[in-house]
Amino acid sequence: MTDTTANTPSRRRTRFPEISTRAWEHPADRSALVALRRLSGFDEVLKKLAGLVSERAIRLMFLATAVKASERQFPELHGMVRDAAYVLDLEQVPDLYVTQDPSVNAFTIGIDTPIIVVTSGLVELLDEEELRSVIGHEVGHAMSGHAVYRTMLMILTNIATRIAWVPLGNLAITALVTALKEWFRKAELSSDRAGLLAGQDLQASMRALMKLAGGHNLAEMNVDAFLEQAEEYEKAGDLRDGVLKLLQLLPQTHPFAVVRVAQLKKWAESDEYRSIMAGAYPRRSDDPDTSVGEQWKAAAEHYTTSVKESKDPLMGLLRDVAGGAATVGGKLRDTFTGGPRAGASPGGPKDRDES
Repeated sequence: MTDTTANTPSRRRTRFPEISTRAWEHPADRSALVALRRLSGFDEVLKKLAGLVSERAIRLMFLATAVKASERQFPELHGMVRDAAYVLDLEQVPDLYVTQDPSVNAFTIGIDTPIIVVTSGLVELLDEEELRSVIGHEVGHAMSGHAVYRTMLMILTNIATRIAWVPLGNLAITALVTALKEWFRKAELSSDRAGLLAGQDLQASMRALMKLAGGHNLAEMNVDAFLEQAEEYEKAGDLRDGVLKLLQLLPQTHPFAVVRVAQLKKWAESDEYRSIMAGAYPRRSDDPDTSVGEQWKAAAEHYTTSVKESKDPLMGLLRDVAGGAATVGGKLRDTFTGGPRAGASPGGPKDRDES
């Protein structure tokens, strides 16, 4: 267990002095964050806008209705937050509150001094190392400033809603909300990585995500089988399944559990993760010199690579479109009509003499 009176974790883990959040941020998340951080005076303007959302009231509400972790209350959770802050080199340790709620959830809120909130349902569901990964995930949110930027975007969305009567206003708002949710999903993948760096136990991180999907009965579940399930989901049958997956994903603010597990394992096996663990990672001192253009380029390359490597049939269609494949029309027809027309080759154009 964690020694809450010490300044170092009870279990030996690699520490990352001066690590920049760019080390774990997903390319699509990082590009947007880097651009916003470079805006002169942005943080001050945001803090003024944040007065519309009473951070003081939120903090007082949790202080009054939840249990604040400390050396005397939920000391193990308190130690885990200290551990995560130590490993990720965060000087100001966030306060953590446990709220009575059977649902399984954790979140980070606040502008100046973010706080972490976990539900009693989450605490009861996860073991010590799984909780450590979740708390590291939330510390990652706090360090990346996701709570700050989400607050800003909620404010902007609220303002946009008030002018929805403007021609094409609803379309613009829908596009904005869709884009924000895509950002949120990538921010979750970023913080999954932070949780892994904080806990440095891949199996525990994957078990935590699996339990979010299947509940507490770990004896009835298997991480390897869950990863196979993730591969089955990615392949997704035919084009109709690909379209359904996209429609199901768009309203979500979090990636689906099987996707998160697969993405985290892939990152844990990457050269990027190995470099970080070896001490070769971006430093905060270099953040001001980070090129916004380079980050946007990295994000674009990520999406391009994702489409190329995806086994999803819808992504396969996009590859065909990008390549100008003549079989696109045939694939669409075969998918939605149940098969190729008589007299036409599978996936090919109809015969010349057919009219």
